[in-house]
Amino acid sequence: MSSRYLTLYKMIVLYMLKRCEVPLSKSQIYDFILEKEYTTFLTLQEVFAEMASSDLIKEKTVANRTYLEITQEGEEALKFFGNRINPSIKSQIDDYLKANSMKLRSEGSIIGDYQKTGENEYTARVIARESGHTLIDIQIPVPTEEMAQAICRNWLEKNQEVYQFLIDNLMFDE
Repeated sequence: MSSRYLTLYKMIVLYMLKRCEVPLSKSQIYDFILEKEYTTFLTLQEVFAEMASSDLIKEKTVANRTYLEITQEGEEALKFFGNRINPSIKSQIDDYLKANSMKLRSEGSIIGDYQKTGENEYTARVIARESGHTLIDIQIPVPTEEMAQAICRNWLEKNQEVYQFLIDNLMFDE
């Protein structure tokens, strides 16, 4: 693959990270780039690996999702090489981020995950974020994987009700 194209793909990723108000996961970036048929999955994997090793991005794994964050070095690279992105591609990115802002925000804001923490013990972790701030982060030990899965699944469906219940019961004396 030509280094010119790899640089372009890196700039597209950096531009997306810079323009989006919430952290983007690798899968969200894959969705956009592969849908537009700019490149292949394998090339994108190479791009992400090179970007992480050269400190253009930081990777953070939460709930089996890898989120990307642009670094200071990434911002500087975008300033220097960002003009290599065709204006029509920038427009497509901006349109995608605008059209999918609620979905992107929701996917990164409500997280339920679990892991095995011992023999016959799992810990379910549920997180709610808003505007980059953690509202709630709870870890619940349970004896079975099925229970941990149920907690995570129910959190994704009922997080607003659970959060409101906690606020109502912890903040207000009755």
